[in-house]
Amino acid sequence: MKKLLTILLAVGLLFALGACNKADNEPAGDETPTTDNEVKVMSHAEYMAADLETEVNVECYVQAHQSWWEDKITVYAADEDGAYFIYQMACTEEDAAKLTAGTKIRVHGYKGEWSGEIEIMDATFEIIEGNYVADAVDVTALLGSDELIDHQNEFVSFTGLTVVAADESGAAFLYNWDGSGSHESNSDLYFNVSDGTNTYTFTVESYLTGNDTDVYAAVESLQVGDVVDMTGFLYWYNGVNPHIVSVVVK
Repeated sequence: MKKLLTILLAVGLLFALGACNKADNEPAGDETPTTDNEVKVMSHAEYMAADLETEVNVECYVQAHQSWWEDKITVYAADEDGAYFIYQMACTEEDAAKLTAGTKIRVHGYKGEWSGEIEIMDATFEIIEGNYVADAVDVTALLGSDELIDHQNEFVSFTGLTVVAADESGAAFLYNWDGSGSHESNSDLYFNVSDGTNTYTFTVESYLTGNDTDVYAAVESLQVGDVVDMTGFLYWYNGVNPHIVSVVVK
């Protein structure tokens, strides 16, 4: 009888301990337990294959950025497999100062498109460990080909192109696309170059390289007929429209 009573007491104690442990592990009230879901980071190929307006998460490296303004910044970024244009990413002025060339960031946003330019919109980011700066890829031979767009937003170079008139007046460049701007207003610069077959419009994006930079001064000094080597980011606007960051007259 004593043995049976001892067994019953032991079983009761086990049930009591089990109930206490379950109560300790359960959320209070109506709370639902949560788990941390790891964000799936896309490769560059997966990002490019994603549908427009798709939510995207990528890890990439800042190559350059436009001016910070009203808690937003536009970033030219890359990884070892391709490049990204991140349009008006949410960013404090303090964090903008940390986005130096090579800085690695994890970006969350939505894939968008504007006049042929593929970009990440409505983006947020965090800085993570890592550093990488891409070398310029010479795409001169791809001008006029269908393959050129495969390098969209990459840091690229062009060699041996000839400056041709930007408009009917014979000017070598224009302030704004229609000539309506000025140096003082820090307007974008537009100029045309030829590979001997086709003519292309290149741009100095003033939010990236403004009127106090070497490239801005170099384009203001161009003459029709100059042969130039250039580097820049392969932006797209109804066709190739690179944002040029250096110009050297040969």
